[in-house]
Amino acid sequence: MEHSVLIPLFPLRILPLPGELVPLHIFEPRYKQLLQDVETRDIRFGIYFDHPINEQKLGSIMRLESVTKRYPKGELDIIVKCEDIFTLETQRTIFPGKLYPGGEAKFWNLDLTVFPYEPLYQQYSTFRMMRGIARQERSCSIYEIANELNFDFPDRYKFITLQEDRQQKFLGNKIAYQIQLLEHEEKSRDVFHLN
Repeated sequence: MEHSVLIPLFPLRILPLPGELVPLHIFEPRYKQLLQDVETRDIRFGIYFDHPINEQKLGSIMRLESVTKRYPKGELDIIVKCEDIFTLETQRTIFPGKLYPGGEAKFWNLDLTVFPYEPLYQQYSTFRMMRGIARQERSCSIYEIANELNFDFPDRYKFITLQEDRQQKFLGNKIAYQIQLLEHEEKSRDVFHLN
């Protein structure tokens, strides 16, 4: 982590993982102003994970991918992509000269190309085949795997806060559980009950 940087903040009860695409509907005046700044100045902003479990004050660094719809009253439907994680040092109710909040944040500067260990990759490939999804290229990252598993808030938070080797073990355990569910589902299809 480097020194703190003042960034625009969008507090939400979500924790996007690196590489994840997130659809948002923007309707409040302060966040419409934020998106106007994001569009015109090509800046990134933070989605602060506004949830009681967030003891480490984490958030996601986001970049605008596309505006999918503009409404007559200025509302927007957008797609944003998570590029990094940050730790919030201090939060400001208002970013200087703006309507939206801001905060001093330390970027984690994650390596988004961390590949899974071979056993995890094989397990992930099995999981995808069982779901009828084409084999994933070996170049997939651990973050791509985590995004495909669609974690709930506690699992997202735990995954992000683990060291890399423990992240891989965590993913392996989650995939093993999903494989068990898929096997059980397959077996239940083969069972016929007579009335």
